[in-house]
Amino acid sequence: MNSILITGCNRGLGLGLVKALNKLPVPPQHLFTTCRNLEQATDLRNLAKEHSNIHIVEIDLKNFDEYDRLINRIAEVTNDCGLNVLFNNAGIAPKSVRLGATRHQDLVDTLQTNTVVPVMLTKACLPLLKKASEVNADECMSVKRAAIINMSSVLGSIKSNTDGGLLPYRASKAALNAITKSMSIDLAPQKILCVSIHPGWVRTDMGGSNAPLDVSTSTTQIIETICQLNESHNGGFYQYDGAELPW
Repeated sequence: MNSILITGCNRGLGLGLVKALNKLPVPPQHLFTTCRNLEQATDLRNLAKEHSNIHIVEIDLKNFDEYDRLINRIAEVTNDCGLNVLFNNAGIAPKSVRLGATRHQDLVDTLQTNTVVPVMLTKACLPLLKKASEVNADECMSVKRAAIINMSSVLGSIKSNTDGGLLPYRASKAALNAITKSMSIDLAPQKILCVSIHPGWVRTDMGGSNAPLDVSTSTTQIIETICQLNESHNGGFYQYDGAELPW
């Protein structure tokens, strides 16, 4: 892929994805990364000093008025090549677990960050994604042409839900999965691939210390998986290692 935009790269999975991409035999020529606070994104800034392909954009993705600035920055750097991949990674998980402890604001904030932001950012990036698909018309539907990767979770799977609870997070990821499916249908004529990815239970601030996977293992396999996606995967829900998951 020539270019990729990844949201939420100051830590955790986002930072891990940046590292994994730059370990590829041929890393992306342009790796656009977002963070809310540049001053606090020390690890990301240090990576950018080591790798000239990393472009950092400080932005609060809940401020939709800022999207034009982000899109213009990508367009300026990539010239007429568009954007090959949008990876909607940024997300939050509230502490409330059961219905009785769920607060109104938990639902609003989680749906805003995990569901609304990916939709609105995808909408803003669509001209760049369509451009990349046109420029790479000789490629099959894949990340080499144009793709939207939505970081979901198995907790968004309705069929796999046997434990209940986690209402705001489950709802936001189930909604994101529904959106991924709709996008895959809407954007199929433009040959833009759309999939949801479950990163596994990973040891991050969100996943906690008891998680069985480390960030490097998850993100390395995520990159391997998305690089193998083609038209047959469009509109699907996959685990970090490529295993298909139920909706």
